[in-house]
Amino acid sequence: MPTAKPPAKPRKRTPMSPQHKAALAKGREEGRAVRTYLDALQAQKPRRGRRRTKESITKRLATIEAKLPNAESLAKLGLLQERENLQAELRQLSANADLSELEKQFVKVAKEYGERKHIGYAAWKAIGVSPAVLQKAGITRSAKG
Repeated sequence: MPTAKPPAKPRKRTPMSPQHKAALAKGREEGRAVRTYLDALQAQKPRRGRRRTKESITKRLATIEAKLPNAESLAKLGLLQERENLQAELRQLSANADLSELEKQFVKVAKEYGERKHIGYAAWKAIGVSPAVLQKAGITRSAKG
């Protein structure tokens, strides 16, 4: 019969240094800035079909509101769902209308974040970051990830 190992001694936790805590906080902030900007870029990415504008969505919402009072139950259900979808799309358009602040935050941290995570120019470009933004951030084609 094999002998059982004695229970392992609990490992003593060493407290994190203030520098380590600051580095972790900095990494979280940089990651948040990069993720927020990339998410906004993905949300604004052109999709197939005719592009909707705020005006066209507002016009369709007005049409739906006019049809709702006299619609039969199944048609009403469809109109209510379409109204909900259009309102969400309108909120999304408004939220993503101005990327400038997100871009500023991204530009401040992208180079250091990319160097630390070994992310090169091609990967940034492939996910949708424009060459102009990469240039502002100091990320060049020759920068190796």
